[in-house]
Amino acid sequence: MSAAPTPAEGTAAVNTADLYDERGDELASVSLQFQNLGGRSHFSGQVRTIRCFQDNALVKSTLATPGNGNVLVVDGAGSLGTALMGDMIAESAVANGWAGVVINGAIRDRQAIAALDLGVKALGSNPRKSAKAGAGEVDVDVEIDGVTIRPGSLIWCDPDGILVER
Repeated sequence: MSAAPTPAEGTAAVNTADLYDERGDELASVSLQFQNLGGRSHFSGQVRTIRCFQDNALVKSTLATPGNGNVLVVDGAGSLGTALMGDMIAESAVANGWAGVVINGAIRDRQAIAALDLGVKALGSNPRKSAKAGAGEVDVDVEIDGVTIRPGSLIWCDPDGILVER
C-alpha cells in the first residue's frame, strides 16, 4: 500500500474517503458531525493541540505564532456555551500560515470566517465571547469522540469528515 501524500508534498486536495480506502485502519475516523465553517473545504497538516473550556486565550496566542501549514485541534469539551474563535483570531491564523482549525466547540463570526482561506470545522456557533484567563493545556493528547489526537500526527479534513493517523 503506498503512502498518501503528506500536506507538504503538494497542494492537491486529498479526499478523506479515498484516503481511508487506501490506508484503512492506519487512520482513525472522527464520527462526530462537525460543521464546515471556513473558506477552505479540504485541509490537512501536522497537528497541534489545545485542551480548554470556554477560554480562548491559548487559541488566540497559538494561532498568532507561525503555523507552517499545521492544523490546530482544540478540544473545548464540546461546549457550545461560548465561542473559542472569532474572525480576528481566524484572520491571525491565515496571516500566520495555519492550514486549518478543528474546534470541538463553537466559533463566532461564521460569515466572516467562511470568506477566509482557512479550513475550519466546529460544532456550531455562538456570539458569546469566551473567558481570556489562559486556562488550558497546549500540545497534549486530546480525545474527541473516542479518537485520540496526538501533537505531531497528521490530520485530513474535508466535507466528509476527519481522519487522523493512529
